[in-house]
Amino acid sequence: MTSDMKMLENIFRSVIDKINPEKLAQSHSKNLLQQFEQGGYRCLMPVAFGKAACSMAKGFENAASGIGFEGICLTKYGHAKNFDLKKFRVYEAGHPLPDQNGVAATDHIIKRIKEADENTFVVLLISGGGSALLVSPAEGLTLQDKQAASDLLMRAGADIHELNAVRKHLSSVKGGRLAQLAYPAKTVSLILSDVIGNRLDTIASGPAYPDATTYNDAISVIKKYDLNAKMPDRILEILQMGADGLIPETPKQGMRIFYNVENIIIGSNRMAVDLAKKFVADAGMKADVFSYDLAGEAVEAGRMLAQRARQTVKNTCILSGGETTVNVRGSGLGGRNMELALSFAIRIKGIPGITMLSAGTDGTDGPTDAAGAIVDGNTVVNAEAAGIDAQAYLDNNDSYDFFKKTGGLLITGPTGTNLMDMQIIVVK
Repeated sequence: MTSDMKMLENIFRSVIDKINPEKLAQSHSKNLLQQFEQGGYRCLMPVAFGKAACSMAKGFENAASGIGFEGICLTKYGHAKNFDLKKFRVYEAGHPLPDQNGVAATDHIIKRIKEADENTFVVLLISGGGSALLVSPAEGLTLQDKQAASDLLMRAGADIHELNAVRKHLSSVKGGRLAQLAYPAKTVSLILSDVIGNRLDTIASGPAYPDATTYNDAISVIKKYDLNAKMPDRILEILQMGADGLIPETPKQGMRIFYNVENIIIGSNRMAVDLAKKFVADAGMKADVFSYDLAGEAVEAGRMLAQRARQTVKNTCILSGGETTVNVRGSGLGGRNMELALSFAIRIKGIPGITMLSAGTDGTDGPTDAAGAIVDGNTVVNAEAAGIDAQAYLDNNDSYDFFKKTGGLLITGPTGTNLMDMQIIVVK
């Protein structure tokens, strides 16, 4: 690993340390606990779900050390390690595809939430990944139906807004329905945003926020990606019944159930990028933010960033944040950050002085153990010298195996947070 690669990894790890969800949740929970005590509520009911659930739960537990409560924490497999939670019952479940453990844990959450009344103070600790983890199929649907729908949409390249428009209308907890179950309790959500623009209706599919999408919107997403013939028949039937008014819509703006509901964003991708900007300045380089909302195909994003890097003056660090998508065409293994990095590497082949890191702040890129990858002008040159065709690996969506063979994988393990992705490029 070159000195520039090490520098980028150090910047990334420093940012992750600063946006620690435990610290953020603990800080914001102090105000909530004052509301709880001053409001005369008799029952405190915290529920955490998402990739950062355990970290946020620990922060809440620290802040509420003198208060009695029984909480529930639902997170991704492997993300509960190193968290000694005393007052939360912890569940682990599947992500990005939901599984039966997620259903069982969500059933427990629903049972508890339904016990809430006007004397209950519900605290939802929400982070990215909540859409897949908090899973309760709508009446008439099976978990397998939802798994198939999510898998088809992700493989087709649907963005998070499109994916959630469908998910909300196949669920009994998404799209404001969790708040509906908690009514008339006081409900406050502390949220780590993992979506571009910090849309409250999209983060974890907006379980406590009014839903602006409709059954017709969900049907349109499926049609857009030409998935009608592949989608389970029962999915299409449920959505059509909703569009025909035979099934109630998700809760909308202005409904009484939201009068006593508050949603607060305590961390976002912009915060992460701005922290990186500060670390870059401290290192004596100029910081140039390319985008706070990088989206679209990962391959195309890699091309754009490579072009920007090639046109940038020396001693500059280019930063971007957001979340791209991958249209799966091949049979390989990878994630959007590794795919973006490989696309970038191909387009800076042989150019000295350009190094790039692309990684997910959660430490997981796709269904792999890597957070992302680090590349420079020698990445593809060295691969070709070893008889490895970078473009062939990219075409087969096999970026993980490419970097496993050539070097460049960034492996951090689960970080405990989830604020989308970051790209850090240094031009020397």
